Amino acid sequence: MIKSKADKPFDDIRPLRDDEAVATIKDLLNNYYFRRAVEPFIKPIKWGDLESNMSSCKTVSEFQLKVIYPVFANLIKKTSLGVKGLNWENITGKGDSYVFVSNHRDIILDASFLNMGMMDKGLSTTEVAIGDNLLIYPWISNLMRLNKSFIVKRSASLRQKLEEAKHLSEYIHHVVVDNKESVWIAQREGRAKNSDDKTQASVLKMLSLSGNASPLMALKNLNITPLSFSYELDPCDYLKAKELQQKRDNPEYKKTLMNDLESMITGLVGFKGHVYFKFGECINSQFEKMDPALNNSDFIQKTAEIIDAEIYRNYVFFPFNYVAYDLMTGTATFKRNYSLKDERRFEKYLERQIAKIDMPRRDAGFLRNCIINIYGNPVKNYLSVLPSEPKKDKKSRIRRLFSGQ
Repeated sequence: MIKSKADKPFDDIRPLRDDEAVATIKDLLNNYYFRRAVEPFIKPIKWGDLESNMSSCKTVSEFQLKVIYPVFANLIKKTSLGVKGLNWENITGKGDSYVFVSNHRDIILDASFLNMGMMDKGLSTTEVAIGDNLLIYPWISNLMRLNKSFIVKRSASLRQKLEEAKHLSEYIHHVVVDNKESVWIAQREGRAKNSDDKTQASVLKMLSLSGNASPLMALKNLNITPLSFSYELDPCDYLKAKELQQKRDNPEYKKTLMNDLESMITGLVGFKGHVYFKFGECINSQFEKMDPALNNSDFIQKTAEIIDAEIYRNYVFFPFNYVAYDLMTGTATFKRNYSLKDERRFEKYLERQIAKIDMPRRDAGFLRNCIINIYGNPVKNYLSVLPSEPKKDKKSRIRRLFSGQ
């Protein structure tokens, strides 16, 4: 946890320190709105037990272990069939700190599941990048910062954006290089509403801004390690589809704070089926293969492609993904990977999710395709990074790969 005086320049965005934990916990427990929001969510844990656990915490790590972990463990039991991390060998036993750049499925849960896995492995939890647009109420800001979140100022004016990006970059480098702590950050601003995961160049440009180092050295110092999240079911899929139609019908459409709050709550309490997160390999070795003559813009783009490919390679798939891909492409590529029962279950699932969408001029056909794409696009992207080979051999290879998952 951050403890040094070198943190002071970052007081406006950093997580809370250990010496701020007790006072912040007291403020939270005295906040009527915090209790009103949290008490129904934590059941069957009783408020008195949560209050007692919170009051006993003296440090941030104690708060995560004694409060956050059991609350989310209870959530996993109620809303999923389990969460599992894979490829731990890519990050353990090396004594390094990392920037985990991941695809983004759920506003709160992606980083929470990662940090629970870290605690299970006896590893230090990551600091988590969170947009200030999600800090809707002061108590949410206090809770997130107490849980090792640092603030990304998305509401900055255009004139301030470069300055804020450099400040954020310097902070992340300070955490990873100086404090030897790891960081989680999404590969793009906001979730990919159609699960077509692409790393935004602006994220990598921000990470490369620290100090006087070249973009290559700046990124190399961060030990960037791609991370893939795979949810069997996305509770927010119908909300994402709704937003896609709203943007289609009105290009000027902007989400409200209440939209973000609805997505946070739906993601937390909705059923997710099986959930996996899978570590890729640190991309530093890929930098050695790059053309040293690349200009900065091309270097950033190439790095984004490397991260994307590593994320795609580490997806975990479920029957709905295969059904959706075949529906999306009008093929029977993965017919062997699902049953007629799976097809019917997916069709009924689509009907139920579309029925939840309450909006004027609801376009059921468009919304159906949006949800199909949410489950089919990860398969499409995985196939895009398979090695090139003759069509017949590639088809056989695809079947072997997917049958073995």
